Amino acid sequence: MRIVFCSEPFSPGRVDSAFEREVRAAAGVGLEYELVDFEMLVDELRFAGAVRRVRSVAVPETAVYRGWMLTPLQYTRLYSALEDRNIILINTPEQYRPCHYLPDSYSVIEQQTPRTVSIPYDDGFSMDRVVDMLRSFGNKPIVLKDYVKSRKHEWKEACFIPSASDRGAVERVVVRFLELQGEDLNEGLVFREFVEFQPLTEHSRSVMPLTKEFRQVFLNGERICSLEYWDEGDYAGVVPGAELFVDVAKQVNSSFFTMDVAQTKDGRWMIVELGDGQVAGLPEKTDVLQFYRKLKKGIERLGWKGSES
Repeated sequence: MRIVFCSEPFSPGRVDSAFEREVRAAAGVGLEYELVDFEMLVDELRFAGAVRRVRSVAVPETAVYRGWMLTPLQYTRLYSALEDRNIILINTPEQYRPCHYLPDSYSVIEQQTPRTVSIPYDDGFSMDRVVDMLRSFGNKPIVLKDYVKSRKHEWKEACFIPSASDRGAVERVVVRFLELQGEDLNEGLVFREFVEFQPLTEHSRSVMPLTKEFRQVFLNGERICSLEYWDEGDYAGVVPGAELFVDVAKQVNSSFFTMDVAQTKDGRWMIVELGDGQVAGLPEKTDVLQFYRKLKKGIERLGWKGSES
């Protein structure tokens, strides 16, 4: 197997500096890596050119992309361009989308995650339509995001709505969110019931309330590691059990994904959201060498080499 990283902008022969520690860790466990030109892939739409530095192999070989987020269409183009070189990404395009877009995976995690409603972007968002859809939340507080990202670091102005029934607050937050997201808006609007999780601290810059959240990494339905999500605050020994949500994980249509989880104030664990394992970031406190060691061991144990394995 090998890892596919993004190259440094304007210096396609070097790895993007954001992934340097991962490159060192991958090399430390004996993994080879390739570079793809992210700008050429997403801005210029030159898919063959984006993988021009990737070495072809005679026999199909499994690969893991570790890079910046891609839309499902961009991922499909990358998958196909690499497949032409016999490099087979660990998740097919059909496996990428469900974990990348929250509404696409909601049916799988619905019973274990905060209640969620979504509105796809078609010709725009009618505020009457938004308000009508939010009636099911009553007066409960909610949070707003798009299909992929929130503006959590603009917590009060573009994320948190104290009452779903307060049309003025809803409109103010939605308008600001759309303004900040701009062309980066992913697919539509997603509203989620605000659940009080075990508090951790307040973010040192945005003053956003941080909770004891964990990023769990799954390979072929089995958890290979659990990482403290935030770098600030004291988790005070709180750790999700090894068997937490493994039954749900086995229903997720993905070979390699993340599951963010947090514990409520009454002690219940809930799923925050899923993510494709190839574009989900590793928290700063992650032992990256150990992460790559477990990833390599897991893939070798499964005997994956290519798309037919």
